[in-house]
Amino acid sequence: MEKRLVEVVAALIWRGGRFMICRRPAHKACGLLWEFVGGKVEAGESDAEALVRECREELDVEVNVGAAFMDVTHEYPEFTVHMTLYEASIREGEPKLLEHADIRWISPDEIPLYEFCPADRDILAEIRKRHPSVYAGA
Repeated sequence: MEKRLVEVVAALIWRGGRFMICRRPAHKACGLLWEFVGGKVEAGESDAEALVRECREELDVEVNVGAAFMDVTHEYPEFTVHMTLYEASIREGEPKLLEHADIRWISPDEIPLYEFCPADRDILAEIRKRHPSVYAGA
C-alpha cells in the first residue's frame, strides 16, 4: 500500500543574522521537536497562499513570501511529506505563540543545540552551508 503524500510549505524567516524556529506542541506528532513555521497546502491553494495562511494562523503575522530556498521529501512511518521551504519576511506583526510551545531566533551555528523534526535535517545542513557565519560579530 502506498503512503499518502502530504504537501507542506514552510518559512525561512531571518532577523539580524538569525532565523526563526518554532517548537511543536507536546501533544502533536513530533511533539516538542523544533521546526519551521508552516503547514499543509490545502486544495486550491498556491504554496504562497498556504504559507501566508499558516503564518497568520500559527503566529498572527503577515508575511511576504520570496523564492524557494529548497525542497525535500521525507518518509515518515505513516506518510511521506514533500516540503518546500521559502524565504519569507514578516511584513506586519510580532510572532505570537498561538500554536507552538516556543519560538526562538537562532544562528546557523546554533542548529546542533536543537532537536528538529526529521524532515528538516537536510534543510538545516543546507542553511549551515549557505550561511556559515552570517551572524559573525553580532
